[in-house]
Formats: sequence, structure tokens, C-alpha cells
Amino acid sequence: MRNDIQPNERAFSSKEVAEEVGIATPTVRKYGQILERNGYGFLKDGDRRIFVQSDIKALIALRDTDKPLDDTAKELVEQQKERLEVSNETEIAINDTYENLPHDPNQLKEVLMFLVNELAATREMNVQLTNDMSQLKTKVSQLQQDHHVISSSIGNSAQRTNAKIEKLTEQQNAHYETLLQQEKQRSELLQKEIQNMRDEQKKEWGSQNDFNKRLEEAVQKRKVKWGGLISIFRK
Repeated sequence: MRNDIQPNERAFSSKEVAEEVGIATPTVRKYGQILERNGYGFLKDGDRRIFVQSDIKALIALRDTDKPLDDTAKELVEQQKERLEVSNETEIAINDTYENLPHDPNQLKEVLMFLVNELAATREMNVQLTNDMSQLKTKVSQLQQDHHVISSSIGNSAQRTNAKIEKLTEQQNAHYETLLQQEKQRSELLQKEIQNMRDEQKKEWGSQNDFNKRLEEAVQKRKVKWGGLISIFRK
């Protein structure tokens, strides 16, 4: 029997606990099964677990532990047993107090006033805790939204960067192809010019050979002619 729960303490469903702790609902059920397997006691509505703040703290401890879950669960079970023992001692003390209540109406009135003030202070503290929890939830929600915005911005920036890189790569490839084509054209023009120079040189050599032959023939003819005249004079 759970006697460590306050009369007005708030109860949470598995879905609410999942949002509170920041884990999935199936994980809440998994942690609950591990705790029960090691002797932890939950409030039950049939087969459905009902969670209170101490149970939420136990789930957070399982979420954040670096040890095997069963080892942490056993430690949490021991802590729960200690709380239950303290609660039992408190109940005994309260019973003793009821038996020893003063019979003087004035003293009884003072005791009741003290209890009323304590109850009011407790309620005010609960209201403050509820407000603090609400503010914490709002901050967590805002942080989650900021995280989503930042993640989206990083993703969009990466996409834009990749697009720019792809565009630059395409431009570089196109420029390279253009340069390659221009170089090919210049090479073809240079080869044509070299071939034309060779053809011109061949023509020049041919013309020079023709001229040399004609000159040689003319010289030979002159030699023959002058040779005939010389022979006539010799006779």
C-alpha cells in the first residue's frame, strides 16, 4: 500500500509522464515494467498505472542512469521502501498527536489555527510549484521550437551550399570544355599553318631547282658555243 502519497497530490497518466520526462510512451511502460519486476509499487487503476511525482523522479533516474537499468531499479526500490517506512513512522506520530490533543478549547483553537496556517502555506507552495512547472514546460517547449528552427536553418543552409557547389562545378566544367575546344581549334589552325609553310617551302624549292637547271643548261649552251668558236680560231 502506497502511504507516501499526499491526499491532494496530482496523478499523471502515461502520456502525461512521457511529456513530462521527455521520453516516448512505450518507454514509460518499459521503465514501469522494470521497476515492478524489481519490487517497485505503483498505484493502479485496474491494469493501468497511475504516476505521482516520486514515480516521475524514478523514471527520470532510469532515463539518466549510466548503469544497467535493473541495478538502478533496485536502488529506486530501496529508496521507496525507506520512504514508506518514514511515512509509517509519521502516521504513528500523528495518531499519538490525536490521542494527546489538548482538551482546553483555547489550546485546541490554537492548534487548529496552526494547522490551518500550515495547510494554507502548503497550498500556496503547491500553487507556486505548479506555476514553476508550467513555466518550465513553456521554456522546454520554446527550446524545442528553437532547436527545430536551428536544425531547419542548418539543413536549408547545407542545401544552399550544396546547390552553389554543384553550380560552380558545372560552371568550371563548362569553362574547361570551352578552353579545351579553343585549344583544339588553335592546334588545328597551327597545324594548317605549318602544312601551308611546308607546301610553300616545297614550291620555293621546286622553283629554285627549276631555275638552277635552266641556269645550268644556259651555261652548258654557252660553253658549247664558245668552245666551237675557240676551235675555229685554233684551226
